[in-house]
Amino acid sequence: MRAANIWHLGIKELRSLVRDRGMLVLILYAFTFAIYSAATAMPETLHNAAIAIVDEDGSPLSQRIVDAFQPPYFRPPDLIAADRMDTRLDTGRDTFALDIPPDFQRDVMAGRVPAMQLNVDATQVRQAFTGAGYIQNIVNDEVTDFVRRRQNEPVLPVGLVLRARFNPQLSEKWFGAVMELINNITMLSIVLTGAALIREREHGTVEHLLVMPVTPLEIMLSKVWSMALVVLAATAVSLFVVIRGLLAVPVHGSTLLFLSAVALHLFATTSMGIFLGTVARSMPQFGLLLILLLLPLDILSGGMTPRESMPTAVADIMLAAPTTHFVALAQAVLYRGAGLATVWPQLAAILAIGSVLFAASLLRFRRTIATMA
Repeated sequence: MRAANIWHLGIKELRSLVRDRGMLVLILYAFTFAIYSAATAMPETLHNAAIAIVDEDGSPLSQRIVDAFQPPYFRPPDLIAADRMDTRLDTGRDTFALDIPPDFQRDVMAGRVPAMQLNVDATQVRQAFTGAGYIQNIVNDEVTDFVRRRQNEPVLPVGLVLRARFNPQLSEKWFGAVMELINNITMLSIVLTGAALIREREHGTVEHLLVMPVTPLEIMLSKVWSMALVVLAATAVSLFVVIRGLLAVPVHGSTLLFLSAVALHLFATTSMGIFLGTVARSMPQFGLLLILLLLPLDILSGGMTPRESMPTAVADIMLAAPTTHFVALAQAVLYRGAGLATVWPQLAAILAIGSVLFAASLLRFRRTIATMA
């Protein structure tokens, strides 16, 4: 094996990538707009929900309830008349419409149980399901506190003080940006290496390599280091410019340690891309195999769902995937500021899995080259 061959073949791969405008657009999109949209969309949380309130009581208690609905969960509520409530819901202007009945405060203080009407636009199913619970809790808390103060009831001696570590604002933006970056690192590294191999087969340049004094190991290593370098550079730019700069997401740990872990993870995922590139005979086949591979890697690696919530058998099987250990490592470093003494088991696991994947991909690549010779 000659290092010069690996270097020049890698440069050839980079030049081929530069001429592939589709891949360049995919890289740019995956590490900029995709991360920004994943961080700011927050589809599963209640954020700036539109609410209108019909206050037919006009009491201090009803005013207190109105004032309790504030950003970031709700927009400042619109006070409307009762006859406008259905129209605003029909036109989609409001997601929630709360009707506070007359004599609400008097009935509460008299020990009665007055009913409030909450109308929900259930076409906004995620906000409707979450927001109804939020509204009920807000109303109950305000009513309970109001009655306790009016009746001079003693405050309970024990109170729960919530202190959220690592994400004190409980911002979904912090989570969404980093996890999208982790998923895109895996996706792009597999796509680039697999597509590079298939592109050479479709263009007939593999036959040119077969008559050159290069070995399959040199060809494979050239694709691994060149495509890994592209993804690593894009990751660094996205981390500093998009996540820390544009989105203002704090990174608590060492970026050098994280990028080193990314480089090790790319050793495993680019080997997976080579393996898929030898199995697929065309780019459409490669795309179908990619879907079958990426979905479990993204969903079952602990990024979307905690591994503790998965069936034990599934969690154990996913320990064989490098993404499982990479997600745990990235979260520990970027969220909690963990150091090398904490994440070295994940690094060792990624190295071991990557070595097995590289050996399997090299064996498969050699067999593929032999059938073409």
